[in-house]
Amino acid sequence: MLDKMSPNQTAARVLDGKWVRDQILAELKPRVQKLTAAHRPPGLAVILVGNDPGSEIYVRLKIKTCGELGIYSEKITPPETITTGDLLGIIEGLNQRPEIDGILVQTPLPPQVDKDRVLRTMSPDKDVDGFHPLNVGALVENIPGPRACTPVGIMEMLRRYDIPVAGRKAVVVGRSDIVGKPMALLLLHANATVTICHSHTSNLAEECRRADILVAAIGRAGLITREHIQPGATIIDVGMNRKPDGKVVGDVNPDDARALAGAYTPVPGGVGPLTIAMLMANTVEIAERHLCSA
Repeated sequence: MLDKMSPNQTAARVLDGKWVRDQILAELKPRVQKLTAAHRPPGLAVILVGNDPGSEIYVRLKIKTCGELGIYSEKITPPETITTGDLLGIIEGLNQRPEIDGILVQTPLPPQVDKDRVLRTMSPDKDVDGFHPLNVGALVENIPGPRACTPVGIMEMLRRYDIPVAGRKAVVVGRSDIVGKPMALLLLHANATVTICHSHTSNLAEECRRADILVAAIGRAGLITREHIQPGATIIDVGMNRKPDGKVVGDVNPDDARALAGAYTPVPGGVGPLTIAMLMANTVEIAERHLCSA
């Protein structure tokens, strides 16, 4: 077992999500300015149901980033008791407003709200999260359209750090609609050989050790340890797990990633900053398409 770095092993490279985020946002600013000068600023509506503290923080960051880029934003805050029908009415109203390019419904939603109906009611060309069934189908077919923000942000990170994907073995641990499935498809479209693992995978460690690129997105703190890591692999930790003391940790044991990986994302500061950056990118891209079709 490797407890210390061997003399021939170089230190694992830290993949800094803040550095990638800042690049993406800097590239978006002139595009927003061009849209504003030619037509109007891009517009994003964020629906926050109830008073979930974590959701309020995320929405505040999204609205703040919109302001920094010059994107017009609206925050709509229905009560926790809202019915599915009333929420659908809000979304249908936003669908009809030409100055709103993107609609985001912050999750989690209260249990009485039918999330699937909410997703299906949103106009596919205003779905900045890329979760509408038509946009999921476009991803499967590799047709241009909004992509799920976290997975496409990870692809941007790999590209900007010059980490090759084509021909590499990639393992995605987790099969959620938000991260796992779209992540696997994006890697597949980039010509990786992709394996998806989940809670019923037998001998998870053996599957993970085959990976040149290992994406951990299963939501279990420290699940991925040194027995799961091929030396030199690129480790992408999507996990955001809050411990009883309030500390946020990932799905990967950070000491083991540092000791064995060729490159890895820290938690926090790795994947997290990319999500809002790609939400802004999706909003701008949708606004550009709306301008072209106007």
